[in-house]
Amino acid sequence: MNTIDETSEFELLMAPILDERPWAVYAACKNETTMSFFPQNRAEEQAALAICEICPVKDDCLEHALETNERFGVWGGTTERQRRKLARSA
Repeated sequence: MNTIDETSEFELLMAPILDERPWAVYAACKNETTMSFFPQNRAEEQAALAICEICPVKDDCLEHALETNERFGVWGGTTERQRRKLARSA
């Protein structure tokens, strides 16, 4: 039986902190697993949003998500649906 080390698998999915995202080093989610922000149900979504609520760079994260048209996951304290609504109203 093979066991998968989920942490190392998800680390491969994490976007690197680049010059374009220097704010990411201050993100409340920086030590969370990436999958925490791609929720599969309402409870997981609420848990991700709770982390965003205390994040000092939430606005920068949201700006990044809107600029790059992030279609999936929780970014900057918003869900996919909320970002679509923001994009339509802009």
